[in-house]
Amino acid sequence: MHRDSGLADEELESRLVAASRTAVGDSLRSVTYFTPEAYDQIYLRAGLDSDADITGFVEHESVGFRAHTAYRGSELGGYRYTVRAFQNGFLVRVTETDRGLFFTVDNISLRSAEEAAEAVSRVLAD
Repeated sequence: MHRDSGLADEELESRLVAASRTAVGDSLRSVTYFTPEAYDQIYLRAGLDSDADITGFVEHESVGFRAHTAYRGSELGGYRYTVRAFQNGFLVRVTETDRGLFFTVDNISLRSAEEAAEAVSRVLAD
């Protein structure tokens, strides 16, 4: 997995950041777009460390591509998105067949996570 700053065009980046920000507002910390082979952090809130190594996060979150098939037939229904809680914030991951996105936030409600995940999913599916 490698970083690719040209992975998404500017219009897609703008739409993904807007979709992420709509439900979470100023709590949004970062947005990372990824495919099975590459990733690009497309948004980072001012004041946060731009040198942070997110490769490990991306490698772990790329397992989301398998989630759609792994949970197929579940009594819970189809897989939609993942929320991870950390000591200093949260991560929300949304994946489609061959591309995905995760964003980090200071704080988030389940309702806001669902709204943001649905909005991001619509953009990724386009």
